[in-house]
Amino acid sequence: MIDTAFLVTALVTLFVVIDPIGLVPLFIPLTRGMTAAQRRAVGLRACLIAIGVLTLFGLAGEAVLAFVGISMPAFRIAGGVLLFLTALDMLFERRTQRREGQTTPADDPSVFPLAIPLIAGPGAIATMILLVGEARGDAAAIVTVHLVMVAVVAAAFALFLVAGPLERALGRTGTLVVTRLLGMLLAALSVQFIIDGILGIGIF
Repeated sequence: MIDTAFLVTALVTLFVVIDPIGLVPLFIPLTRGMTAAQRRAVGLRACLIAIGVLTLFGLAGEAVLAFVGISMPAFRIAGGVLLFLTALDMLFERRTQRREGQTTPADDPSVFPLAIPLIAGPGAIATMILLVGEARGDAAAIVTVHLVMVAVVAAAFALFLVAGPLERALGRTGTLVVTRLLGMLLAALSVQFIIDGILGIGIF
């Protein structure tokens, strides 16, 4: 049976890091001038690629870490620091500014910058490795992490389909409020990852 707390942690962390709502204002300029069908195809392709990348790191991430001699406690601490910096960017709006700098329209933006690094960025990759590590070899928990990731990316795709109306409904102020609330949650979760890493080292 899957621990409810673990499921909630996985859902909240991945949702905050991937940030489907925050991707909407970036998706619009990247697909400007496209028909609804073309936008849908770009969004679907980007989400499928992102799922593939995140699944790869979720399943093979620990093996890569072991190959280069990095322990899971060390990676939890490093990942927690990375997520905390991401939270600071969200709280002070630097993340949005940086992402907007990567949204130069292209003929097909599905691979870059939509799939990588906007959806499957460093934070999302680190989160997948951390959450699979927290599963401690429990196959059901590992599958749950990946299903949650797919659900979050699917939510991003659903929001891409209603990008225009959603952006108008939220407005600039609504987007800022949501981003800052998610940033606070991510800051708390990142600190917990750091604490878990320190405890895993066995210092205390």
